[in-house]
Amino acid sequence: MSFIAKCRIACFMLSCATVPAHARACADDIAQAQAQLDLAIEKDAGSHGWKPESLNALRSHQPTPRSLARAEGGKDTGFIEALDSLDRARAADRNGDAATCSREIARVRAVLR
Repeated sequence: MSFIAKCRIACFMLSCATVPAHARACADDIAQAQAQLDLAIEKDAGSHGWKPESLNALRSHQPTPRSLARAEGGKDTGFIEALDSLDRARAADRNGDAATCSREIARVRAVLR
């Protein structure tokens, strides 16, 4: 095998090795953004005082970040849009689209500011 062929194989192997690293970085960013968003939603939910329980609460359904954001007026705070962006970031991460994932994470962080 020639030297050039060996270099091409080595470059190919290195480029394949970096793809999982980029995917992992996006997954880590998603997890971090989700944790920050959950904390912001809970903080916002606790700042409005007491409200009557919803039917889901009376039926012993556990609240989700999306249900809390919706109950607290998520359109006004942007939490619903941020949760939608996280969903799109997860889909982009599964498809290996790092650029879209980064763009959606940036949108979530803009809401958190």
